Amino acid sequence: MNKHSTIPAPVMHQDLRHDSGHKHVSGRAEYIDDMVEPVGTLHAYLALSDRAHAEIVAIDFEAVRTAPGVFGILTADDIPGENDVSPSHKHDEPIFAVGKVHFWGQPIFAVIGETREAARRAARLARITWRDLPAALDVDAARAAGGTLVTEPLTLRRGDVEAGLEAAPRRIKGRIAIGGQDHFYLEGQIAFAIPGEDEDVIIHSSTQHPSEVQLMVAHVLGISQHAVTVNVRRMGGGFGGKETQGNLFAAVAALAAKRWNRPVKIRPDRDDDMQATGKRHDFVVDYDVGYDDDGRIQAVDAVYAARCGFSSDLSGPVTDRALFHADNAYWYPAVKVRSEPLYTNTVSNTAFRGFGGPQGMMAAERWIEDIAYGLGKDPLDIRKANFYGTDDRNVTPYHQTVTDNIIGRLVDELETSSDYQARRKAVLAFNTMGGVLRKGIALTPVKFGISFTATWYNQAGALVHVYRDGSIHLSHGGTEMGQGLYIKVAQVLADAFGVGLEAIKIMATTTGKVPNTSATAASSGSDLNGMAAYDAARQIKARLAAHAARIYEVAEADVAWVPGGIMAGRQFVAFSELVASAYLSRVQLSAAGFYKTPDIHWDRANGRGRPFYYFAYGASVSEVTIDTLTGEYTVDRVDILHDVGRSLNPVIDLGQIEGGFIQGMGWLTTEELVWDARGQLRTHAPSTYKIPLASDVPPIFNVRLAEWSQNREMTIGRSKAVGEPPLMLAMSVVEALSMAVASEADYRVAPRLDTPVTPERVLMGIKRMRTERPA
Repeated sequence: MNKHSTIPAPVMHQDLRHDSGHKHVSGRAEYIDDMVEPVGTLHAYLALSDRAHAEIVAIDFEAVRTAPGVFGILTADDIPGENDVSPSHKHDEPIFAVGKVHFWGQPIFAVIGETREAARRAARLARITWRDLPAALDVDAARAAGGTLVTEPLTLRRGDVEAGLEAAPRRIKGRIAIGGQDHFYLEGQIAFAIPGEDEDVIIHSSTQHPSEVQLMVAHVLGISQHAVTVNVRRMGGGFGGKETQGNLFAAVAALAAKRWNRPVKIRPDRDDDMQATGKRHDFVVDYDVGYDDDGRIQAVDAVYAARCGFSSDLSGPVTDRALFHADNAYWYPAVKVRSEPLYTNTVSNTAFRGFGGPQGMMAAERWIEDIAYGLGKDPLDIRKANFYGTDDRNVTPYHQTVTDNIIGRLVDELETSSDYQARRKAVLAFNTMGGVLRKGIALTPVKFGISFTATWYNQAGALVHVYRDGSIHLSHGGTEMGQGLYIKVAQVLADAFGVGLEAIKIMATTTGKVPNTSATAASSGSDLNGMAAYDAARQIKARLAAHAARIYEVAEADVAWVPGGIMAGRQFVAFSELVASAYLSRVQLSAAGFYKTPDIHWDRANGRGRPFYYFAYGASVSEVTIDTLTGEYTVDRVDILHDVGRSLNPVIDLGQIEGGFIQGMGWLTTEELVWDARGQLRTHAPSTYKIPLASDVPPIFNVRLAEWSQNREMTIGRSKAVGEPPLMLAMSVVEALSMAVASEADYRVAPRLDTPVTPERVLMGIKRMRTERPA
């Protein structure tokens, strides 16, 4: 019997291991730097600016050219096409600086060496004469310098905000500074270009957006896209840092490969990677909020200023999405929120898991906190009082009606399962005892919109081949960065054909098979690519059903798909047998699938539309202990209830929730980006930049899926996205720390801790509480 003829069990919605998990843990997963290098491979390395803002008066390359192992130098003069890799197509992001540098770490030229070490050492030997210019390094400095914007701002407005603020019985004004974050992927930026005949070039790139790399390389080389093939087998992490940031490295490798007709690889050191590539945007949010004596918000007016860096990159959509999530799970009767994407002489910030949404939500939680401490109430009560509801309490600031709201049920269920009320009483009792240690506990919600806000990105393609032995070849436009996309789409395809996973061969992502792909981002990988693969299977199944009806002489309506094959009337036909006979009858066994998300639209000029297909929800409870002498703290327990609809693979989704929470906790507590007065990033290595360790995982960490949830929209398997929403669950850690700090002022003063909430900030918060504590 053919090995693909056995009757399989359904695999969708089942706990299945990551398709490369065993390779990851055994070290057998092949990444770009593991690939065998062809004879003659050269290595490129970038020379980076050591000024934040300066004119380049002159460059002396003599020491570079004569250094051992140097093969050549690439400058802007060597680019046959455009010296630009701007993803927003604003022509503001040159590969190599021309005449001026705009941030410390900006590439000026590249050295091509016989070895990576030779190129790396030579890249530091150029003698550059500079004329220094004033540098604006943060939001306040950018505003003082005139407030130049890198892209068009956005305003969302609904209701009469001015009247709402004036009429509100109570009013608070404040500011929150929300820190950035480095992606700190395990595999750094890397690209490997192999030249072909004519204009052809093949690029192995660690990118979340193969089609954009293809487009950028084509523009840089001055050729058509069809001559550039981009391959991505897997990434060692991305988190948004490889959505646009890989463009530069792929372009440099391709330039050198085509110029010298030799394979070229480029891989920066971690220090240079961190200085030359963008981060999560840090924000400063100024707000004015009116509310009543019960804590119900009446009006919100807020400005979201972001340190964007020297170019536009994705700052427009990132700051837009921050505004889209300025409400989190709360309804505002009147609201006006505005973005301020500011030019600064720092690296151009970029996509990061959540894409502005976390910053928008963090600000919302700040004014919820302010209201609670102003009224002397549990912040959870204020949250519940402001949740989206029904009727006229379900319209967002961008005028989308929330029709799938389950946040109330989620929070109530988690409040009970985590024993929140009893634990809060215990925390309050502990804090009344005095002593050095203080405790805090908080429950925070998450409502996150799913879809690209650039509507055209909400599309995907897939290519499926069925071979005559019943084995299946799967290609799609999504990229695998460890999140489990490949296994999920394979599960979809296996169930569609009624075969086991062993029948599916998951192929590397390549622009040569699926064109015009969207980035694997916006938590949309499974939604888009799963549906595209399903569409390809549907086409092939329709042909096979028609074929079966002919040869088994039954009506097409009497052909039914069952696990392992079909029923043609009362006759069972194994899938492999059906496929073999279809091949002999010249039935096409290949299909290109396609999917576009329905019922979404967005009018940015008027701030109205339905940018999101649906919302994902979640809630978390965190309990912490702080040391009031040192500011150090521990996260003692975390309980999470998260909504993924009907999960395609529950064990993969649980892993994403756990990992997302810990990454979010790192962003909000330990991961501090520090630039010095000259504009140099000082936290550019593991020695100075503190990501969470295994020891930082809460000793009690309870994570559950809302198994009763099912997506109301027609998504693949009625599932929901899981990539980004869990990161924002970590807001409960900040709120728990705030409660512990607030205990020093009898919970009567809002702590207003900026993020990341480092031990230093905890200490400063304690000092302020003791100073401002009511008599």
